[in-house]
This record gives sequence, structure tokens and C-alpha cells, in this order.
Amino acid sequence: MKKLTINRWAAEDRPREKMMLKGAEALSDAELLAILIGSGNTEESAVALMQRTLACCNNDLNRLGKWEVHDFPRFKGIGPAKSVTIMAALELGKRRNRQERSERVAIHSSDDIYGIFHPLLCDLTVEEFWVLLLNQASRVIDKVRISRGGIDQTSADVRSILREALLQRATQIALIHNHPSGNPQPSTNDRQLTQLILKGAQTMNIRLIDHVIVTDGRYYSFTDEGVL
Repeated sequence: MKKLTINRWAAEDRPREKMMLKGAEALSDAELLAILIGSGNTEESAVALMQRTLACCNNDLNRLGKWEVHDFPRFKGIGPAKSVTIMAALELGKRRNRQERSERVAIHSSDDIYGIFHPLLCDLTVEEFWVLLLNQASRVIDKVRISRGGIDQTSADVRSILREALLQRATQIALIHNHPSGNPQPSTNDRQLTQLILKGAQTMNIRLIDHVIVTDGRYYSFTDEGVL
């Protein structure tokens, strides 16, 4: 039996034609993904296959975005080529979101910081430590990754952070790192490191405006919690 290609689907199961008639916004997530993979398997259409795939992620594209190539072949009809196609599409979505966020160059709150870094950090399985460099008007100069660590902790060099701020003439900085565990609460090490950087920044007349711990869907702000 041949695979069910898009051209062989029933009229109501043709997302490509539906998209041309009604626009992309009229399609479900499964229908959009079905267009990418082009065909299903011998038992189900591409739409049905992607509906079943999404069901394993609770219909959450963020969870699907964490999948690797080896996670897809459990579904008959999704080989390496289709897996890479899906992963590439989801990565493009993240990059588009990142570019849209970058246009908001002024930082007014912890939510602004989270908006910039969530696309960068939400899918990582290891901790990364970043510094956001700002000018006197709270506009972004640059964002710099300081370190990449293990799953449980990351080591940030205070001197590296202050050096970046001085080189780019930042008068304000924000610290950002992720917790792959999904728990945004700061550890004892997080608190100690924040205080070390705060003291170092003060000696350089640089203001530490926040330290934001990012998880997928939540964050912890030292400033919002009154710690800074």
C-alpha cells in the first residue's frame, strides 16, 4: 500500500489547499506540520500522523521543540528527513520570535528581560549564564554568554562580566541564567553569586538592575522579589 500523499487526501484533509483558500491562520498546528512532512504512512494521513505526534506533547509546540532527531522515529512514517524538517521549522519560529523581541530595545521590567532570553534558553538541557548590557537610558547594547555549564550549575566569572560591561561602556547590567529543571527558584549559589557581582559592579559604578532565572514558561526576578 502506498503512503497517503497530500494529493490523495480527502478534500477536507488537504491543508495545502486550505491554506491557499483561507490563509495560514485557519490551519491547526497538525495541519501546518502535515504540509511540512508531505505524507503520512500506510494507515494514516500526514494530518492524522501529526495529530498523534502532537498528542504525545500535550499539543504543546514548545515541548515538541525540545525533541531531537532520535525522538521522532517512534512514529511510523517520520524518518530522519522529516524529523529534521520539523525541527528546522520550529527553530525558525524561535528565531523569528527572537528578532521581534530584539526590536524592543528598551528594558523596563523583568518581563522585558524574560522576553529576550526565553527563546534563547527555554529548550536547553544545560545551564547557561548571560549578561545583558544596557546604557544609561536602559537600552540594550549587547547580550553576552559568559559560561555554559552542567545541568545542575554554571560557573560565571565575575571579572568576565565586568570586563564585558567596561569594554562596551555599559552603565547597567542584568544577569540571566536558566534552570533546565524547570524550577525557577534561586539556589544558595545563585544568591551568593548575585551578591558577588553586585559588589563588583558597585566598585565600577555599574548598576546591577536584575538577575532573572529563566525556565520554560516561568521566571524568577531578584528585583521583583526584593532581593536586589
